[in-house]
Amino acid sequence: MPEGSKHESYRRAAEQLRELLAGLDDDVAVMATTAALLHSAIPQASWTGFYRVVDEDLLRIGPYQGPIGCLEIPFGRGVCGVAARTLETQLVSDVHAFDGHIACDSSARSEIVVPILGKSGDLVAVLDVDSHQPAAFDSIDREELESIAEQLSPHL
Repeated sequence: MPEGSKHESYRRAAEQLRELLAGLDDDVAVMATTAALLHSAIPQASWTGFYRVVDEDLLRIGPYQGPIGCLEIPFGRGVCGVAARTLETQLVSDVHAFDGHIACDSSARSEIVVPILGKSGDLVAVLDVDSHQPAAFDSIDREELESIAEQLSPHL
């Protein structure tokens, strides 16, 4: 996808989210709506969804689109767990080269995971997008998904 059209696709998704989430403060509804919208807006995505923080060291699957995901992921384990532990976006072009990768979907080849902070500033979830294509995500995806994560924060 050309760079300009990728930005445009994310811009349209962000505008739609703004309209759909106005006044909404239900975590499940926010995450489900976001996962569905992003899954259709990111053509290379094979799995799009959230892993929610359920205690200080554990993520549990939340609303998502795609094949069955892992049910629980400890902080520090796999791409999602590292994003949760470090509070830093993880952009992985080859998941099989990522130390400690968890193969929830054996067809996944690349992944981007963005920490989601809630109203209080605490981690509430991570947004995970997988692809069956290697190196499917780039700095544009990182920038745009981090912007969407900030947009979600007041609703969670």
